Amino acid sequence: MELDLEPFFLSFKLAAMTTLILFIVAMPVGWWLSQTRCKCKPFVEAVVSLPIVLPPSVLGFYILYALSHNSPIGAFFEETFGVKLVFNFTGLVIASCFYSFPFMVQPLQGGFESLNKNMLEASYIAGKSKLQTLYFVALPNIKPALMTALIITFAHTVGEFGVVLMVGGSIPGETKVASVAIYEMVEIMDYSQAHVYSAIMITLSFTVLLGVYMFNLHHNKRLGVSS
Repeated sequence: MELDLEPFFLSFKLAAMTTLILFIVAMPVGWWLSQTRCKCKPFVEAVVSLPIVLPPSVLGFYILYALSHNSPIGAFFEETFGVKLVFNFTGLVIASCFYSFPFMVQPLQGGFESLNKNMLEASYIAGKSKLQTLYFVALPNIKPALMTALIITFAHTVGEFGVVLMVGGSIPGETKVASVAIYEMVEIMDYSQAHVYSAIMITLSFTVLLGVYMFNLHHNKRLGVSS
């Protein structure tokens, strides 16, 4: 039985690009949510968390519509740049960023909220800007939360199915990621191949989670010893 590794390569490529983009985008959002006293904070948090509770089919449908040529966004990119945003890898990346956004924001927000406020105030008193405080004071002191955000976002993106299927379909070498490949194997009753693919996904997911928990445990022990 020959194992086609291309769906796994696409899954990891998608997860890596999504994680990188979301780290850049979600970090200031998590920082703002952790520091703001704005009355609109609960509303923003609800919007950020929406992909967690929405059925993937619902989220996928609206992303598909927003990126298609029937919408102003999709029509603009297609007519201006000749770029189609659906049923290709670009569309998968955009959809994955929406779907995995809360998995990056929430750990970062929790990490920022756990910081000692006196440390942040000392940074401001020393003349550092909010941006400098974020990068040189806050981030180095939330390593467990940062690691959790990066790894969980990566793993969650690797396991995406509903959203990527609706937005990208199943085009070999372009949008046929591992989760979609498993679904198609089950459809044609190729259970032996589906078992192999599923076992690989389970192993990878378990390894990722184990790595997160071991890193956090080691970090907490080190803090306990140093204190």
